[in-house]
This record gives sequence, structure tokens and C-alpha cells, in this order.
Amino acid sequence: MQHAVEAPIGRKLAQYYVLTKPRVTQLAVFCAVIGMFLAVPGLPPLNKLLAATIGIWLLAGAAFAVNCLVERELDARMARTARRASASGELSAIEILLGSGLLGGTGMLVLLNFVNPLTMWLTFATFVGYAVIYPVVLKPLTPQNIVIGGASGAMPPVLGWAAMTGSVGPEALILFLIIFMWTPPHFWALALYRRDDYANARLPMLPVTHGVHYTQVMIVLYTVALTAVSLMPFAVRMSGLPYLVAALVLGAITTGYAVRLYREYSDRLARAIFRFSIVYLAALFSALPIDHY
Repeated sequence: MQHAVEAPIGRKLAQYYVLTKPRVTQLAVFCAVIGMFLAVPGLPPLNKLLAATIGIWLLAGAAFAVNCLVERELDARMARTARRASASGELSAIEILLGSGLLGGTGMLVLLNFVNPLTMWLTFATFVGYAVIYPVVLKPLTPQNIVIGGASGAMPPVLGWAAMTGSVGPEALILFLIIFMWTPPHFWALALYRRDDYANARLPMLPVTHGVHYTQVMIVLYTVALTAVSLMPFAVRMSGLPYLVAALVLGAITTGYAVRLYREYSDRLARAIFRFSIVYLAALFSALPIDHY
């Protein structure tokens, strides 16, 4: 009898965990942690590092789950997302809100009591931007949704910087700008090979509203701009030669991918570019603390 009661609860917890998009959350928290290490000349205080990581992780997971709740009807119309528990109805709106409230509330308390109020409020603003403003206002109304909404996704290194210093320095804004420029070509590659899905869901993603060729051009232009922006840490003496070499090599690879996609489009290549873009960002941000120390 006891086992019969526990099984559904365990399944619901597992389903909710999937809604927090663990892999995306890990990348966001990773970028936040990089910001923490870069914000101080030596190693950051371990207690504050752990508290900030936990608080940001909890709020990020809650934001992704609420985003899934807000987009549940849309997700149900798309093959890629129809199996989400929010879309299928396996988790109710109340269950998702309760789980997200618990995660997000705990995260805010951790940041307020063990980090600083600025980090808490910046993280909460990021939560609102991604969980509410992006899916409700931007995503269904404009093909520039991912460009404008990318501001929320670019916040993690700013949060990490604020956690260690209690302020937002120009270096943190450079890290923000790198992710901000990385986001559009990253998601447009996904939108290209999922364009039929977005069209069926009546979402104004760029390949749907402006066509494949226009999106290919935009990916090339944004990738070139991203490569230029990625050199800014070296230009302002935030990093040195090791980072510059890494940025140039990674920039050459990703630009080569973008140009190839423009010349000979295929869904397979678009999927490969989408996956490589994640490796690109992780490698670029890994090069920063390696150079720093």
C-alpha cells in the first residue's frame, strides 16, 4: 500500500525535474559561476560561492518550469515539446506552481541571506523576464523574440559577478553581451530545422516569417558579430593571450559553420550547428578563468 502511494509522487517529481530543463540550467549556472570567479582577483569565498550557485540554480530551475507552464498549450501543438508533463496534463498547473514557488522562494531566501540583495533582485528580474515576459509578450508577437528575450538568458554571468562584488561592473556587461550575441544564431539554427513545428504552432519565428534564406543570412551576420564581441575581454585587458587564442579559434570554427550553412543548407547541418553552439559557449567561458588564473 505504501509503495502504491510513493510511486506517483516519485513520478511527478521526476516529471517536474524535467520541466526545470536540467541541461539548460546547468549551462546557465556554469556561466554564473564563471562570472563569480572572474569578479575577484583570487578565489571567491567558498561559502558565498556555494550559496550563490545554489540560489541561482534554484531560481533558474523554477523559471524554466514556469515557462513550460505558461507555454503548455503551445507545447502541446509541437512535436518537440508535446511530451512535457505540462503540455500533456500529467502535472497540473497547481502542482507546477507549487513546485516552482518552493524552488524559487528558497532560492531567493538563500540569495538574500547568504549572498546580497542585489543578486536576489537581479535573479528575480531574470526569472520574470524568462518565465513571463518572453513567453507571453515576445515569443508569440514578434520574430525578434529571441533577440529581445535573449537579455534574460544573458544574465547569468552578471548575477555571478554581482554575487561576489555587490555591484555590476563593465566586465560583467561584456560577458552579458557575449551571451546576448550568441543567443540568436543558437536558437535560429534550432528554428531552421524545426520550422514546420513552429509554423504549425503559429509562432512567428524568423524562418517562418522571413524564410530560410533570410535566417541563414542573419545567422552569418550575428556569428561574425559574436566573434568580434568575444574579443572584447582581451581588448579591455580583462583577459590575456590564452583567451584571445581560444576566442579566435572558436570564432573561426563557428563562423565557418555559419558560412557553410548559408552555402549548402540542410536540416542535419543546422542541427549540428545548434549543438556545436553549446560547446562553443562552454569552451569560450572555460577559457576565461583558465586565462584569469
